[in-house]
Amino acid sequence: MKRLLSITLLLLLTFAAHADKVKVRLYSNITISTLNISFDLGYYNLYANGDELLEELVGDGRSVLIRPEGNLLHVSVNETDYGTFSSVRLEATDTACILCLNPEGNKQRTYEGNLEVKSQKRGGLLLINEVEFETYIAGVVQSEIYGKETDIFRIQAIISRTWALRNLGKHQSEGYNFCDNVHCQAYHNRCIRPDIMLGAIESSGETLVDSLGALIETPFHSNSGGETANSEDVWRTALPYLRSVEDTFSFQMRQSNWVKTIDINRWLNYFSKTHKLNIQDSSIRDTLLHFSQEHRKTRLLGIPLTRIRIDWQLKSTFFSLSVDSASNTVLLHGHGYGHGVGLSQEGAIRMVELGIPYDSILRHYYTGASIHQDPYANHNYVEMYVEQISRIIEEDKNKQTQTHSKKDDWLGRLFRLRDREEREEVYIESEQDNENDWQYEW
Repeated sequence: MKRLLSITLLLLLTFAAHADKVKVRLYSNITISTLNISFDLGYYNLYANGDELLEELVGDGRSVLIRPEGNLLHVSVNETDYGTFSSVRLEATDTACILCLNPEGNKQRTYEGNLEVKSQKRGGLLLINEVEFETYIAGVVQSEIYGKETDIFRIQAIISRTWALRNLGKHQSEGYNFCDNVHCQAYHNRCIRPDIMLGAIESSGETLVDSLGALIETPFHSNSGGETANSEDVWRTALPYLRSVEDTFSFQMRQSNWVKTIDINRWLNYFSKTHKLNIQDSSIRDTLLHFSQEHRKTRLLGIPLTRIRIDWQLKSTFFSLSVDSASNTVLLHGHGYGHGVGLSQEGAIRMVELGIPYDSILRHYYTGASIHQDPYANHNYVEMYVEQISRIIEEDKNKQTQTHSKKDDWLGRLFRLRDREEREEVYIESEQDNENDWQYEW
């Protein structure tokens, strides 16, 4: 059994080490009726119906418009109308290529890699970003956590990478690996911040494993409120590495505390009608109005707190009650934000700020787990990028008043620098073309 787990882990880690691509469904919780695509960096070849080349080297100044027409897609590029097709694919011609997606009525996003577009039976467009695994991880980190210290992003990259490797087949039957929403992991843009990319690259090849060497589940939440939850308190399965731990590091952060006010009659009637409790019983009524949690509990009069949280849209299950007689309301004094299992992001942020090593932070939240370093990871690649991105970060610190185009983020600067080095030319940043941001207006 142990050997089988080791072989499985080796295969999964080899997948990440070789930077294979994954497919991620974009705007997965939104119906996209019309999509305009522009190009921030590099050139793409436009294909339809598989390998039918419609136009090559589509780049800056070109605009691809796609809209559903029955079960087909109507495609045009600038003034050229190409007609209708069953599918469309934009394929990057180089590593440094950036697509800008402008769905009608929704926020603009940018992504690296390729884009597949299909029509959906229930209407709208199905968008799938085919992207290198580690590029996806960096985009997830940017979408999932905030902060300034590189180790914050390293921690998030490790747990996001571990989750992704465990769940490669989550949407396999639908033709992609992951969606971009919380059902999987948030992935709402490519990574544009060099400090986030630095943290992701420094974590290259690192995953969390249990005592048998198997990848673990790595749930995380915004803030524990001072104490994390056991996995079985929220879900059905008790996992040895998802144990409740004291977490004072989550105090005095953005999501540490919350208050919700509810009319007393609404609160009591909910338990009477939904859960069939006798609210005329003084003992039951008193408990419902004065429930308290010094430490996390799982139930209130036999009712799962997870159910109460969902029904009342509470930030967490970690709350206590008091009554405001003057307004005839019950006050829920809550702690934390999220399900409470695994890593508290704001707790981890605080621990990093206090100088606690990233591996100690992960062991704090995932009991008994350890970091596995993939022996097949390309360390030369990592060291090269760490050095170059560190230079970009240092340049930005020295030019804080200077504004950059979004096309002038770390990726564009990195590849322009490398291109000039390969041609043995001097790179003078002030002599770069002055690029303007491109925003499609509907």
